[in-house]
Amino acid sequence: MGTINIMLKVGIAGIGFMGMIHYLSYQKIRGAKVVAICEKNPLRLTGDWRGIQGNFGPAGTLMDLSGVATYSDVDEMLANEQIDAVDITLPPSLHEEVAVKSLRAGKHVFCEKPMALTPAACRRMSAAAEKAGRTLLVGHVLPFFPEYSWALKAARSGRYGKLLGGNFKRVIADPSWLANFWQADQVGGPMLDLHVHDAHFIRLLFGMPEAVSTTGRTKNDLAEYWHSHFDYGTQGPVVQATSGTIPQQGRQFLHGFEIHLEKATMLFEFAVTGDKAEYLCPPTLLRHNGKVDYIALAGEDPQHAFEAELREVVRSISSGETSKILDAQLALDAIVLCNKQAESLRKRRVIKL
Repeated sequence: MGTINIMLKVGIAGIGFMGMIHYLSYQKIRGAKVVAICEKNPLRLTGDWRGIQGNFGPAGTLMDLSGVATYSDVDEMLANEQIDAVDITLPPSLHEEVAVKSLRAGKHVFCEKPMALTPAACRRMSAAAEKAGRTLLVGHVLPFFPEYSWALKAARSGRYGKLLGGNFKRVIADPSWLANFWQADQVGGPMLDLHVHDAHFIRLLFGMPEAVSTTGRTKNDLAEYWHSHFDYGTQGPVVQATSGTIPQQGRQFLHGFEIHLEKATMLFEFAVTGDKAEYLCPPTLLRHNGKVDYIALAGEDPQHAFEAELREVVRSISSGETSKILDAQLALDAIVLCNKQAESLRKRRVIKL
């Protein structure tokens, strides 16, 4: 897996909102240091990040980049022998190219989700990592959010018996402000930019289904809003998901789940509607004896989840141990699930995996 370093030296490729969140998160992590950034916008290379905005976390500001090497060309950054790992926060259409280049240059890679736009591109990334003997991790942060971390641990603990199924929901207002969102060869719409979170979480909890069936509506020939059933066979769990975008801007964000086990049901739903962010259903455990537990969880700030995710990146690369959450095969499986759902919606029939 390459040389183990006491201090992992990181180069970030792409300083937009997510690149900024990663940069700020690394400041709080022992064992890692950002030593380089690569960005096409010359203003951001000077540390002027005031134009960066996102849907959580601090607004961009003036950053002190002293001690950080700056590049406008990724090949030049990759020639920096000081860099151990490249953190890719570029548009999805560039993930494969930059990841493969980085791996061939002998760098470990942490790539933001979605891993790539097609399963074939994901497989080429994994092949490059295997050939280079380097670690490839993919940024699926959802399992590090407190509600999803709680659900994953509780389901895997065995305390509540066998998993019987689950319903998952993720809906946002159409992000018309986001460039190329509805371009299949650039971002891939809500299937690959939004629902891929739940596809990955479903894969973590239940494994890969035998088939998928999806109905819904489309925009620009991409899935816009849909409902999917994941078929795990007659004796398997019953798993469904609803996701996509709506045209009204008042519903900025909604996500949640209802997860069924033999001896408990886990509930959660959170929304940002207008200027109000609130639990529609707080993390709740329905016990077999009729008791209802409201679960108090720490770490409500979304940035804490990214810090936890990057700690896992540093741990995995530094130790040479594969991450059970950020593993590239899991990320590939999530892309396969998304592609099969899109195919089912397009062809209006069940698609086998």
